Amino acid sequence: MAVEKYSIGGTPVDTDASEAFADIPQNRVMMVEKLTDKSASSPEVVQGLTSIESVFEHYKPSVDMNFETEEGTTRKETLQFSSVADFGINGITNQSSFLKDITTKKEQYQKIIKQLKSNKVLRQALTDPGSKQNVIDALTAMISELEQKK
Repeated sequence: MAVEKYSIGGTPVDTDASEAFADIPQNRVMMVEKLTDKSASSPEVVQGLTSIESVFEHYKPSVDMNFETEEGTTRKETLQFSSVADFGINGITNQSSFLKDITTKKEQYQKIIKQLKSNKVLRQALTDPGSKQNVIDALTAMISELEQKK
C-alpha cells in the first residue's frame, strides 16, 4: 500500500492514518476584507458568493467622506464601490464631483506651470515689475469677465 505524501513548504511530509486534511484546490481564493466604514452588528456567514462581483452586489460597500474645501467648509459625499477598480484613483475621482473639480484645477495649474517654464516672452514679462503688473491686470480682467458670464 502506497503512503500519500503532502508537500508543506516544499518538503514532503508523510501523513499518518489519523491525519485527515485535504488540499485546498489551486483555483480557489478566499478574500476577507472590510469594505465599508460601518461595523457589523453581528458576524454574518454568507454562502454562494462565487465571484467578486457577487460580493460587491451583496454587500454594496460605501463610505461617507468629508472633504474640506478651500474656504475651510466641509463638503460631504458618499462614495459607493461596485468593483475593485472603484478603489483606485480614477474610480474614486469619477464618482466625486469635489475630486473632479480638484483634478481639473490641478491639470490647469500644471498647464500654467508648463507655459511659465517654456514661454520665454511670458517669463521675460514676469521679471520686469511693470510688465508683471500688466499681466496680472490682464488676468484679473479675464477672471472677472469669465465670472460675469457664469
